[in-house]
Amino acid sequence: MKNLIRIIIIGLTALLTVGSASAQTLGYADAIRILSTSCGKDIQKYCKNVKLGNNRIQSCLQDNASKVSATCAIDYVRVYVLLAERHAAQDSAAKICRGDAKRLCPSTTRGKGYTLQCLLNKRKLSKACGQVITDAGYR
Repeated sequence: MKNLIRIIIIGLTALLTVGSASAQTLGYADAIRILSTSCGKDIQKYCKNVKLGNNRIQSCLQDNASKVSATCAIDYVRVYVLLAERHAAQDSAAKICRGDAKRLCPSTTRGKGYTLQCLLNKRKLSKACGQVITDAGYR
């Protein structure tokens, strides 16, 4: 268990070091690809009879955290952190881009993604707005 905690701390430290230079988020398809590669054997071994959906595989991996491979443990943490960053960017995009929307898309109907679509077609976004749109996975 101590080795697993040490591996997770090393993985988080590496993520924080890389993440501070420029945020990089992850989509669900990439998350599945990474975890199926690095955790596939562990899932087969410890979660073989677990049904998909409702975070059952995630729960199984957590329940067996002391047994899974180091690669799986590190990638699991990395995927979790990157997905959390994407969700945080999505939650904050409207607020961060509010000024850009008023300045660049003043006549755009609000709602249904119209403002986002307008902003995606603009070249002169503020640095913060451009970054949050990228981090949210909108482009």
